[in-house]
Amino acid sequence: MKHTEERPYANPEAAARKLVELAASVEAAQEDRIYIERINAPFLFKLKGSGSEFGAGLKHAIERGSLQLHESGTYVTLMPSSEDLLARK
Repeated sequence: MKHTEERPYANPEAAARKLVELAASVEAAQEDRIYIERINAPFLFKLKGSGSEFGAGLKHAIERGSLQLHESGTYVTLMPSSEDLLARK
């Protein structure tokens, strides 16, 4: 008996892939900066991901070298290796 629905972003790699897709679709502000709220809001409110899924996905994307998080935590930079994560669909 299953009591809950399967969450599409429960897997950190799936969440990371979606975050990289969102970052790639957003126009960078200055010096290739993508403000974190530009990927956070669509992930949480449009895609109905959770905060923990966002955090796990962001951590996975950073560890894989797809995104680089600024030390302030206010923006990310899309890295060249992000193409590898996008290609794995």
